[in-house]
Amino acid sequence: MTAYRGGCHCGRVSFEVSGVLDEISECNCSICTKKGYLHWIVPRESFRLVTGEENLSTYSFNTGVAKHRFCTACGVAPFYIPRSDPGKIDVNARCLEGVDLATVRRRRFDGQNWEQSIVDYRKRNA
Repeated sequence: MTAYRGGCHCGRVSFEVSGVLDEISECNCSICTKKGYLHWIVPRESFRLVTGEENLSTYSFNTGVAKHRFCTACGVAPFYIPRSDPGKIDVNARCLEGVDLATVRRRRFDGQNWEQSIVDYRKRNA
């Protein structure tokens, strides 16, 4: 396991996360495409918000399960509570410091067809 630091653009929100960063997923749903989000889902106990709770706002839509957190100052979304795994944290790998994302395997997730894709994803990862 490796420890990473990350945060938003302006630095008001910072976090620490630990885990094995061997794969990230890239989703083509409407929000992930517009945000350019690269997903690394980790157990909640592997994630610690260091600073910035007071600088975070939450956006939720559709089922309301996902809680998209973003910095109210710079607008960057460094992490969120995912609909696919609401007991975990979904870290935006683009917000990690010192990580060359070109070296991390990417898996495509068809978020435009979320309902079927999550069934397929869970079967693969069972």
